Amino acid sequence: MIKNTPLQEPASKKLYPQQANSFLSDDFLLQTETARLLYHEYAKGLPVIDYHCHLSPEVIAKNENFQNMTQIWLAGDHYKWRALRTLGIEEKYITGDASDEEKFVAWAEAVPYTMRNPLYHWAHMELKNPFGVTDLLTGENAREVYAHCNNLLQQPGFTPQGLLEHYNVEMVGTTDDPVDTLAYHQQIASSGLGVKVLPSFRPDKAMNLGGGDSFRAYIKQLSEASGVAITSIDTLLEALQQRVEYFHRNGCRVSDHGLSCLPLAGKGKAGLEQDFAAVLAGNDDSAAASQDAFCHFVLLELCKMYYQRGWVQQFHVGALRNTNTRMLQANGPDTGYDSIGDFPQAVTMAAFFNELEAAGQLAKTVIYNLNPADNAAFATMIGNFQGGGIRGKMQFGSAWWFLDQLDGMKAQLDTLSTMGLISCFIGMLTDSRSFLSYSRHEYFRRLVCNVFGNDVEQGLLPTDLPWIGKMVQDICYNNAKNYFPFN
Repeated sequence: MIKNTPLQEPASKKLYPQQANSFLSDDFLLQTETARLLYHEYAKGLPVIDYHCHLSPEVIAKNENFQNMTQIWLAGDHYKWRALRTLGIEEKYITGDASDEEKFVAWAEAVPYTMRNPLYHWAHMELKNPFGVTDLLTGENAREVYAHCNNLLQQPGFTPQGLLEHYNVEMVGTTDDPVDTLAYHQQIASSGLGVKVLPSFRPDKAMNLGGGDSFRAYIKQLSEASGVAITSIDTLLEALQQRVEYFHRNGCRVSDHGLSCLPLAGKGKAGLEQDFAAVLAGNDDSAAASQDAFCHFVLLELCKMYYQRGWVQQFHVGALRNTNTRMLQANGPDTGYDSIGDFPQAVTMAAFFNELEAAGQLAKTVIYNLNPADNAAFATMIGNFQGGGIRGKMQFGSAWWFLDQLDGMKAQLDTLSTMGLISCFIGMLTDSRSFLSYSRHEYFRRLVCNVFGNDVEQGLLPTDLPWIGKMVQDICYNNAKNYFPFN
């Protein structure tokens, strides 16, 4: 088993010597003595609660060694794919039919050109921990690094479960469709693994009235999974409630929703019933015009179900998805053709939360913002609906997707600090499909310690390290542990 210490080398011989400068040293990102004390004495050894990610429960359950570095590190990583395309690398070496080694070499040749992009930091952090590679990755050493890491990937400690334990992960929240059987979660739960791997309820497809044939096919799947014949909105809600209950029995305590913005109310239920029936019958004429109202109606009812069960609801908003239709047809969704959207957020969000609040059914809520121009709106929005004796009931979630980097995370931290209470913040999550992305928790923790450390040394905060250290620990671990009802 790999030793459970951040940046700890594996037991095998280290391949490369440490670089002479401070890049990726033990004090990486820690610019002051106070920051270094906060990180090494308070944050470094904390467990990880990864309450939202896209890891595969099947891969965790089967716990098989990865074939090679391309399979664990490059497959499905649209961050890297976007960089490769920008550098003019042929699609063959990205999502095409090049060999895994050729794809790795193409990425290694690209890495030096990613300086000042977070990929440069992440790539070298992920090579150092857990593979012990401390030299800079280039095309020249690509094959040597590839062979070294591939050899380690065949060792017992480098399985999916072994990596989770190595990174000191206490809990993983996967992202799961309501039609999922959760069989792999059940298998993991009975395996004796010391890491909790719990499902999260992601019902986006059930609200996509304008989805045409794919929506009708999904409704059929949902009907089969729930055992409810879906012929109306009421039976749709009945099917969703059945699946919510099933997920709850299997340890789910969190929902997640990916939206451009929170939907507004529109047509009444009678009008929506007619549109829904028409869509089920194959007539999509009014679907697009009713999409927002349909989504609002169904989502509102789902949120009431979450409240009744004591769940936490998450809303990831602001993405402009599938912008390149030619490449969408060639590669499918989630392959690197999405960007930040400029949707209006505040009015619709306030109206949606107010409707739930007025009914006394607003659950704990985390809102994630993708457009940095909206940070202040999100940070102040959560203050409108706090209360109920719940500490930090409403959360401005960690910087997400394109903002998941030093500038984006610091901007989120600064805005929340000035317009809310950073002391109540539930901290970082990976939002990743990679088992090597847990370096992002270390990245975040180093940044948090640097922010507080700089404030202390500038005289903006007192030199009360025990108290500030406690706040750092709360942000990095304790707040999330107490916020989510996983125990």
